[in-house]
Parts: sequence; C-alpha cells; structure tokens
Amino acid sequence: MQAFKKFMREANLIAGVWRGARSGKTFEVNNPATGEIIGTVPDADGEDTREAIAAAQEAFLSWRKTTAAQRAAIMRKLAAALEANKEDLARLLTTEQGKSLTEARAEISGSANYVLWFSEEARRIYGDTVPSPWSERRILVLKEPVGVVGAITPWNFPSLMLSRKIGAALAAGCTVVAKPASQTPYSALAWGLMAEEAGLPPGVINIVTGDARKIGKELTENPVVKKITFTGSTGVGKALVAQAAGTMKRVSMELGGNAPFIVFDDADIDAAVAGAIQSKFRNSGQTCVCVNRFLVQSGIHDAFVEKLGAAIAELKVGNGLEEGTDQGPLIDVKGVEKVEEHVVDAVGQGAHVVAGGRRHTLGGSFFEPTLIVGVTPSMKVAREETFGPVAAVFRFEREEEAIAMANDTEFGLAAYAYTRDLGRTFRVLEGLEYGQVGINAGVITTEVAPFGGVKESGMGSEGSKYGVEEYLNVKYGCIGIA
Repeated sequence: MQAFKKFMREANLIAGVWRGARSGKTFEVNNPATGEIIGTVPDADGEDTREAIAAAQEAFLSWRKTTAAQRAAIMRKLAAALEANKEDLARLLTTEQGKSLTEARAEISGSANYVLWFSEEARRIYGDTVPSPWSERRILVLKEPVGVVGAITPWNFPSLMLSRKIGAALAAGCTVVAKPASQTPYSALAWGLMAEEAGLPPGVINIVTGDARKIGKELTENPVVKKITFTGSTGVGKALVAQAAGTMKRVSMELGGNAPFIVFDDADIDAAVAGAIQSKFRNSGQTCVCVNRFLVQSGIHDAFVEKLGAAIAELKVGNGLEEGTDQGPLIDVKGVEKVEEHVVDAVGQGAHVVAGGRRHTLGGSFFEPTLIVGVTPSMKVAREETFGPVAAVFRFEREEEAIAMANDTEFGLAAYAYTRDLGRTFRVLEGLEYGQVGINAGVITTEVAPFGGVKESGMGSEGSKYGVEEYLNVKYGCIGIA
C-alpha cells in the first residue's frame, strides 16, 4: 500500500463526522497520467450541503468568540501538520492532478505558508477609534467575521487554493463549507484530516464533494452563508455572483486570465527565457496566471525565440510521480482538445510551429511543450485562455504598442515584463491593466502579497493583509457618554 493512501478519505466531513452522501451516490476519480481509477468519493447534493452549512453556522457561534491568540495557535498546528506530511500529501496531489512531484511539494509548502501567515494576521485584525465631532459621544470601528463562508476551489491547485480561503476565514473567525473540484477531491479531503490533527472544533471546516451545480446553488442561495469565495472560470464566476446577489452575499472571485509576457529589447534575454519557462510551463500551463501571450520586441525577437525553443526542448514530459519530470499530463482529454484547437487555428492563420505542436507519444492527456511564432490578434490563442503548454509569440515595435496589445483583452489577472530600463519599469507597471504585475520575474505569487485581478478576471484579493479584509465586516459604534 502506498503511504499516501492513508490520507485518501472517501467520505465527506460534516460537523466533524466522516460520512457519505445521503443519496449513497459516489463518483470515480482517476489519475490523469495513467487513466486508472484511484478511488471513489461521495456525490453530495443540496441536502448534504444544507447539513454542512448548518454545522458551520453552529460552529461559528463559538468559533467567532475565540481569541485571536487561540485561533492563531490552532492554525500554527494546522500549518505544521501540512508541512510534516508534505511528502505524502504531494504524492496524493500528483496522483489525482498530474503535476510533477517537485511542483506538488512546493504547493503543499505554499499551503502551509499561507496558513502560517494568516495565523499571524489573526492577531493584527485591528479596529479604530475615530475622533468624534461630538464632545458627548465616542466613535469606534469594529472588525467582525462575516460568518459562514462557501469556498469553491479548482483542480489545478487543489491544496493551495484552499489554503488562501480557509486560512483567511479561520483567522477572521469564520467557518467554512468547502466544495473542491471533482477531478481533485482527495487533496481537499486531506485538509479535513489535517484540521482534526490540529484540533479544530467540529464544524469549523466542512468539506463536501459532488454535484457542482447543486452544491453551488445551495451555497449561493442559502441565507446562512454570508460569503462566497471562488477560483475558476469567468463564466462560472459570473453565474455564482448572480446567484449570490439574491441574498446580497459578500463575494470574492479569482477568475480567468490572458497573461501577457512582454520582453523589451533591453531585457536580459537569458533571465527572460528562464522566467518564461517558469511562468508558461508550470503545471503544464494550467494556471490562471501563466503566460498566454509572449510579446517580444523586434530587436531581440529571433534571439529570444531561439533560446526559448532550446529551453523547451530540455523539458522532460512524463508521469509526475517520476523524479525528474518537468511537465505532467493535462487534467483530461478535453484540455488536450482545447490546446490542439488553438494550435491548429493559429497554424491555419499563418503561425509557425517551432517546437512541439502535437499530442505527446505518451498518449492519454499528454501534450508536447509547444512554441509557435507569427501569432496575430485574430487567432484564438490571442483571445482565449489556452490553459496548456503552448508558448505563443507576437512581435512588436514600440513600448506603447506592447502595452496596448497587452491590455487588449477583457481579462486582467496577471502580467509580466522584462526590461532593464528603470523609467520603462514604472511606465509599464502603471500602464498595464492587471491586478498583479511581475517585472523581471516569472513567478510572483506569495502569501505576503495580494493576489487578485481586475476587469473580468475577478474581484477581491487573496493572501496578505488585504485577503483577511475579505472575510470581515466593518461595524460602526457611536457611544454616548453624557
């Protein structure tokens, strides 16, 4: 028996009890690298979700009254449990999601870091005393937890996305009903085991797997739930916001992206290529902040393409459980079909494949790391999020042109630029219409900084002190003393 299987709970966690769906239904989970079925989990519905919400509300009544120090102590234990079990949790994550073990280990450590950060922020949730315009009254501003939180997470980072949401919620004094993606439920259910190990009271964290529409509908429409936090596609995010509007819930949405990566003539090409590999091919290109469009200035276009092609050729594709693997499979064949569609469309409109461009000889949902050049704004790869290992390169002449090209999208999650010109750094930083911008850096996510987008890439922030604010209500108190 593989050691990580001790963390594979095939039951939902509701009110501190591990149980199946009321209907008795289950669904299968497969390993995208091999296609084999690794287990079954409950196919929960609205009834199960209502019970989880009720459990979270009951737990909230006492959890909200705990001191910041008490919450911080438990959260430190949760962070420690994640880090102590990193190897097994990483192998579980890779088995159900496909990413390399190196990336999975980093994700588990990142999850622990978020929880630890938020445990520290729990002690820094400050209110205010405001100078009063009345001599006989005093004005106080209090910060209070919003209440029960519905957290809906994606399959591409099944542990890290939970840590951003659960960590902030716990620090603020909220309780959670989490709905993980059906492709990767085990990494989320393992959080339930970690919560028990850390000593979290029953009902503070509840985890339900199953029908996304039924669970999502209950979370968004049940008046007991006071906030919805979601990471996923823009289309689903819009639907959830519309549903949540019926009871005026707080919402935070981390949605789709179309990230540009601008390389100027004065850039360090080797550093830009290294950043490009990190940003584009991490998790096989299946990240919301990964590069979708490379915009390269004419003066270094050919040199950059040559070096990027050489770096891509060095990437090892394989089962993520095999040490040395750089790129695992895509999550499923539908993902492969979308990537393939984008490549075919680009080539049909005149683009040229420099490297890759085909399904990998390993079969299944593996796809070759791909580089295409001669890309134009009319191509699907320019307008849509590819969510796969395809580096699409555009050519530009002027700085203003690059900024305009980068902003020519309804999305605004992440953007990147490489330059050694200080003035240009600030012009680009201020000119890009994105929630987060990396200058001379291909991976910028950290628990200490806000993560979030603008335009149709969402609303609100995760991580940092700004992320905690998403789970707090502001209350004004006016006290007469005469």
